[in-house]
Order: sequence, then structure tokens, then C-alpha cells
Amino acid sequence: MSDRTTVMYYYDGTYNGFLSCVFESFAEKETPAAILPVDEADQTCLFGAKYIETDLRRAERVRVSIPKKMGMEAQDILERAFFTCMPEKELRMLEFMRLGYKVGRGVCGRLTEPAVDKITKAVQFLEREAHLYLGFLRFAEYGDVLIAQIEPKNSVLPVIAPHFINRFSGEDFMIFDRTHKLALLYKDGATEFLQAEHIELPPESPEEEKFRAMWRTFYDTVGIEGRRNDLCRRTHMPKRYWNRMTEMRDKV
Repeated sequence: MSDRTTVMYYYDGTYNGFLSCVFESFAEKETPAAILPVDEADQTCLFGAKYIETDLRRAERVRVSIPKKMGMEAQDILERAFFTCMPEKELRMLEFMRLGYKVGRGVCGRLTEPAVDKITKAVQFLEREAHLYLGFLRFAEYGDVLIAQIEPKNSVLPVIAPHFINRFSGEDFMIFDRTHKLALLYKDGATEFLQAEHIELPPESPEEEKFRAMWRTFYDTVGIEGRRNDLCRRTHMPKRYWNRMTEMRDKV
């Protein structure tokens, strides 16, 4: 592929859109200088930029080729890498895929390759953050709906969604990712992801503040002052999660 570093791709921000960019890169034998969602394109010089339309047929061709050429592990890593906060993630994913098409199914084991190392570490960070949110996420009752808000670095919501859908399958609930402006809605057994700049919360349930106060009292009561270790607590419960945790809000 030629190094046409003046070419920049921008796309609709979806995974299918990214796969369409990958198809374009190989079809045109060009290496884009950047691949950016369209809402970030105005932050960069648009000289030589191309908007890549999302083409589901082309995206599917790329999607099918990944496990065929690189294996299922590579497919899983790439799908999760798309949810990470890794800088220039689309370019790093494209580099990984080029290597994968070249070396085949052993690509994920080539940890000394920069393209593999960066993707692997980014996915590990995503998975660690998602795991923390399984314990740190707090719902509040607003009428007949449970609502939680999170502020993750990575776009963890699609990763943690199956856990909460399974756990609260009999409830209507919403989880709003304030960082990435993404909401998960689960109502009457149906799941939907929506982009939203902000949400207007309905009035809280009359019992909500009472239960919050009870939970904070319980949390403080079971603590043993003589065994208090603030460093250990911050290690297992990083402070950036505290402002959304009922028991920690007055400790931020």
C-alpha cells in the first residue's frame, strides 16, 4: 500500500462504518493519515479528506474475512478494541488487521509487534473498567424505572449491558453513559441503545432518598475505624467512580 499521508478518512462512527473504511483502504491501496468519526473531523485539517459512506455489503465482506483469515480471537479483540479510549484507535485497528491478513491466525500471539501490543493493552483496560462497573454501578428509582449514570473512560456500556439485562430482566431500566452520550434502554424485555446529549430525569421515588440514607448508614456502620486503609480503598475503588456511588458521594 502506498503512504498517502495527506489522505484522511472520516465516517459515521459506527463499527460498520469503520469496516467500510478498511475496505476503502485496501481497495484504493492507500494508507490514511487518520480515520475519524465525522463529529471529530472539524478538529483536523480537512485537506485531502474523504467521507467514507457506510456500505453494509463491503463491511460484511471485511467482517467475514477476519475470523477466516485471523481466527475468532482476533475478531473478538477487534470488536472490543472499537469500544476502547485508545488514541487513534481506528488506525491502530487497521494496522492490526494488515498484520493479521499477512501472518494469519497467529496474529494475537505476536505481542512483540507494536500493533498487537497496543490493541491488547487497550482491550485489557476496557475489560478491567467494565469489570469494575459491574460492582460500582448504582441504580436509583425514578417512578417505575431504575436509572444509573456512569462516566467511564472507555465505552463500556455495550460490554456490561448483557450482565445487567440478565440480572434485571424483570425490571425496566436505563443506564446513561455521560462520557460517550450513550443510553441503554431496557423496557418490557426489549433492548435499545440511543445517542443522547443529556437526559432529563423524572422525579425520584419518594422512597429513594430514604433508601440512599439507609445504605450510607449501613456502609459507614460496618466499617472498622481501626482497620481503615484509605490507600487500599482507593486501589480497589478508584476515586473517579465515587461521585456516582451512593455510599461515597459525600466523601468526594
